Amino acid sequence: MSFLLSLLLLTSIHTPQESSYIIEVEENPHVFAEQIRTYHPQVEILAIYDTIFNGVAIKANQRNLEQINRRTDIKQTYPTQTYRTQKQAENINNSIPFLIPETLPYTGEGVKVGVIDTGIDFSHPDLQANYKGGYDLVDFDNDPMETIPEQGMPTLHGTHVAGVIAANGKMKGVAPEAELYAYRALGPGGSGTSVQVMAAIEQAVKDGMDIINLSLGNTINGPDWPTSVAVNRATEKGVAVVIANGNTGPDLWTVGSPATADRVISVGASTPALKRPFLYEDFQDKKIEIAPLQGSVDWQFTRDLEVTHDKKQAKEKMLVLERGEIPFGQLALEAEQQGAKAVLIANNQEGIFQGAVEAQVSIPVAAISKEDGEWLQNNAKYLEIKYEHIQDTITDFSSRGPVTVNWAIKPEIVAPGASIVSTVPNGYQALSGTSMAAPHIAGVLALLKEAHPDWTPEQLKAAILTTAKPFTEFVPTEQGAGKVNTKAAIATDTLVYQSFLEFGKIAKQNSQKTEKIIVENISDQTKQYSFSLPKQQQDVRFQLPKSFTLAPNEKKEVEVKVTIRTTQVEESIKQGYLYLNDIPLPYMFLTETDEIPKAMGLELAITPLDDSYQYQLYLVENAEKLTIDLYDAKTFAFVTTMDEINEPASGVIEGKVELNDQLKGEYIANIKIESESKETYDYQTLIWLE
Repeated sequence: MSFLLSLLLLTSIHTPQESSYIIEVEENPHVFAEQIRTYHPQVEILAIYDTIFNGVAIKANQRNLEQINRRTDIKQTYPTQTYRTQKQAENINNSIPFLIPETLPYTGEGVKVGVIDTGIDFSHPDLQANYKGGYDLVDFDNDPMETIPEQGMPTLHGTHVAGVIAANGKMKGVAPEAELYAYRALGPGGSGTSVQVMAAIEQAVKDGMDIINLSLGNTINGPDWPTSVAVNRATEKGVAVVIANGNTGPDLWTVGSPATADRVISVGASTPALKRPFLYEDFQDKKIEIAPLQGSVDWQFTRDLEVTHDKKQAKEKMLVLERGEIPFGQLALEAEQQGAKAVLIANNQEGIFQGAVEAQVSIPVAAISKEDGEWLQNNAKYLEIKYEHIQDTITDFSSRGPVTVNWAIKPEIVAPGASIVSTVPNGYQALSGTSMAAPHIAGVLALLKEAHPDWTPEQLKAAILTTAKPFTEFVPTEQGAGKVNTKAAIATDTLVYQSFLEFGKIAKQNSQKTEKIIVENISDQTKQYSFSLPKQQQDVRFQLPKSFTLAPNEKKEVEVKVTIRTTQVEESIKQGYLYLNDIPLPYMFLTETDEIPKAMGLELAITPLDDSYQYQLYLVENAEKLTIDLYDAKTFAFVTTMDEINEPASGVIEGKVELNDQLKGEYIANIKIESESKETYDYQTLIWLE
């Protein structure tokens, strides 16, 4: 995640003499733990999970683990699913007044917010007063501090997220008097496993959190991945869950688990008022978009800079490099040593990318698209730094929906996620990402929960979606209900539940679909409701109910019908907004022509007992056949078929394979799906065998 809270697909596990494991069991985990204590007294029980899944965390050596694994009541240990912090910042003192422009009588006092992340630097002067405790699911202790250099690659992400929610010092968070709890599920470098994340969710639920923030995720676009199931169960236990939508936009279908869960609030990133730099070539009137890398200094030059692609000629110039295997920080340090004034890193595939410079460099570094990199090589000699004012747009990096299988609209809401300055260990730093947008919403929920302490997660979610305002230039799969309106959410007199009209995938030429919303009048006066008739279209015609009234505290189920003629629909995804009074109701349906991803997220993990590999991937629809082939990552030569499955069912595909001991290193895994209609689909990802 360059602190893009996205999923790392290359995983490897080393098993030392004694290690920690989380074992999922079939029955009562407390009984299982007691049996371990009785028959394996040398095994340490680290934790017991009985709320959102059944499991026991233990510390054991290989021999004891092998003995325990022979038991028939063990279900499995999930193959490693790596999550990372989504780091991609306006000063928190600017983004929050932009989000909440006037003083409110609520501060989040008494509301418990759990931050499931890399830990929190609870010694930070802006967080000390509000930090109340937590748990470390990496080291299994009560000290959920960020990773420090002595422990591995240091982290800062959780501290930044916590500051956005409830900093209360030099920086002020959205809810500056909320109680902060840290659950460290991501260790050195900001990575962890899905089981650690689920264990952190369970601990937060048990500790009585009102709100949980997860600024993390993976690339699995499916509603029933284990972490998506876990966060849904947390909401059923009365906890409101806020999740970053991901930083792999702007393409469709890029939202990943657990933001794909239907009961949570998934958050996309919008821009507060920003002054964004870009490069300009005057002679050919060429504008070049740049994405400054996190950790580099600001782009501030008073004169034009000469452009070069030659490292040896970089002194006093802007050096253009191509993205490759060398880390961005190393590229930047080498350029700085050559005397370069700035560095541009051209992408090696279509579009631009988000990244970070982990090394300490004193020159600005930014990403540009592959196309602009090629243009610079053939055209420009001097570039000027210019700035443009932007506000209330959806960032390019913000992941888009919809969700596969259930065709849900994601994200559900947006908040500032571009250039957000917040707390980090030993100071403050600017970061961008949906990781920064999500804690804004977690803070808003803390204000709502203080104002309405009896509200359920469902009511809290309905309040912010009912009162949101969509940006006119963006569609539901980019922004959901739109920009959060904190004051309106607190004061709302109406709650609309199930307000997203998700009509699904349309198979027939002429179809009629019905979705139901629930409207509740929570005021003490009778209210009238009416739909605004949308512009009639030949391909889509809505049949909307007539106006109706609701008495105080009355609730009504309302049907919205639509007739769809797919032969006249030009878009593969049709979406837009209906309005009930001024309440936005996003709608969406898909046609058969839409190019829906068929598989995603292959991950491997070495099983600790026999050095074989367990794997997981996600299959969107039933298929005739699924084949996983490995190719050499450098020569692209075929190496071996890893597995082959006939008639696999949709959902999570799990398997166990034994591979040749000589297969070490990086490979391209090609997942080939043959559909029941004999069509084929190929999906590739890099894996690492060790």
